[in-house]
Amino acid sequence: MDDSVNTRYPILLVHGLFGFDRIGSHHYFHGIKQALNECGASVFVPIISAANDNEARGDQLLKQIHNLRRQVGAQRVNLIGHSQGALTARYVAAIAPELIASVTSVSGPNHGSELADRLRLAFVPGRLGETVAAALTTSFSAFLSALSGHPRLPQNALNALNALTTDGVAAFNRQYPQGLPDRWGGMGPAQVNAVHYYSWSGIIKGSRLAESLNLLDPLHNALRVFDSFFTRETRENDGMVGRFSSHLGQVIRSDYPLDHLDTINHMARGSRRRINPVELYIEHARRLKEAGL
Repeated sequence: MDDSVNTRYPILLVHGLFGFDRIGSHHYFHGIKQALNECGASVFVPIISAANDNEARGDQLLKQIHNLRRQVGAQRVNLIGHSQGALTARYVAAIAPELIASVTSVSGPNHGSELADRLRLAFVPGRLGETVAAALTTSFSAFLSALSGHPRLPQNALNALNALTTDGVAAFNRQYPQGLPDRWGGMGPAQVNAVHYYSWSGIIKGSRLAESLNLLDPLHNALRVFDSFFTRETRENDGMVGRFSSHLGQVIRSDYPLDHLDTINHMARGSRRRINPVELYIEHARRLKEAGL
């Protein structure tokens, strides 16, 4: 039996905005949990709101960590969060570091998302447009959670959007700065309060014509459109999060040729001839094991 990534502590994969554990046979972390299990890791996907602020999702995650510790007897856990899941994981590590062995941010907006900023500007607070958009996206989040078998999870898409803007994350970072770099584009401390911090992310590279099968991927094409909304990290983003905005702790790499959904092994299949997203998770689990985590 392969036990090359049998980490000391269980791994929890924490999904981002509009995420879920699974809907039918479709997993948010597509093929990743299975691959890690096959290599000997103990992996769980916690059940948290598809759309809500970082603290609300974090409190849900913390409750499940307590339950998991009772069930499997683990003293601590390794958290790997994608997108907003990284902020969710950071919150838990900040308020309960004794329970967390490591936090890994995958495409996490650790300094906010310029895309969220543009969406926030598009809807004037208190106006009808904001009210309608918030109601629709909150209903969509509830629909996703219902499909995944968890209809009672609280949803609030407007709170989620506010939590992902540059201003929203700046306020979050003032309360929970663990792992953040002290200069733009740098690395943060690799360990804070005995919690190890890591990050990796990708950027959209090259022209459309150079992308082969990606030309047929509507979501990748949408992310390319979103790329044009960025001003600070123009052409240095994955369509939702800027390269340097993703930095946290030990930065493994922040310019993989992967868009925001590629890093959870979705979409843009043509790019996988160069980078296999699943292998990144296996490699990282091996890194955690070698660090005694």
